[in-house]
Amino acid sequence: MNTEEYISSGILESYAMGELSVQERDEVEKNLAQYPELRIELRRIEEVQERFLKHAAIKPRTDVKIRLFETIDRHTPTAKTVSMAAEASTAGFWKYAAAASIAVALVSSYMAFDYHRKWEHSENSLSELIAQNRRVAQDYNTVNQRLDKIESDLKVIDNPAFTRVVMKGTPNAPQATAYVYWNETSKEVYMSIQNMKQLSKDNQYQLWAIIDGKPVDAGVFDGDLAGLLKMKEVTKGAATFAVTVEPRGGKPSPSLETMQVVGNVVKG
Repeated sequence: MNTEEYISSGILESYAMGELSVQERDEVEKNLAQYPELRIELRRIEEVQERFLKHAAIKPRTDVKIRLFETIDRHTPTAKTVSMAAEASTAGFWKYAAAASIAVALVSSYMAFDYHRKWEHSENSLSELIAQNRRVAQDYNTVNQRLDKIESDLKVIDNPAFTRVVMKGTPNAPQATAYVYWNETSKEVYMSIQNMKQLSKDNQYQLWAIIDGKPVDAGVFDGDLAGLLKMKEVTKGAATFAVTVEPRGGKPSPSLETMQVVGNVVKG
């Protein structure tokens, strides 16, 4: 098996998000057991998903949970207890993303109920209630924006029109990993990084596409990149992508001695 082509096919992302049939999952799991590099790549994919979720997460105030359950206990009839076993799986990625929205909706509903109760008892609390309502609205909007970003990124990752290029670390940065998603037809390029160090304020990373043996500037980015970043368009014929460290704003030609990651384009 050509593991590089297998990784570039995107099947591991589909496996991690639970989009494969039972037969396809069995086949992937057989390959994972046989090829260590596939297991390493799957762990990296799961780490990317975890980072997406962390960026979408907003921690409510510590008293919200206590007050929520106190209110539920006072207004809910005696209920039967049902035991259920939860099965942990990386395939539940979108379930967690949906849960984040549901959690915010539940908190917002509770806060609305709580605000109404306070209003009935004291009109003096109006200013506090308005301020709290604004904070809840801001938090809700922030979560929605982050979920929209995740959904937008996954549309690129799952789109078969995009070729996924795995860029591995050079001796300058052996632990670094980065990915390029390139649509040769539309010329669109998106960048994703892992384990790439923060640079000084005077420097940036610069992406290069090697076309007919010549480096072509594909844009600059910083080491705190989260999710996918749209880069400059790259025309047909790119054979390799690489990242170097350059002065802030980039250069017309790469400093090869600072190359951090590099990877060849493998077409399916």
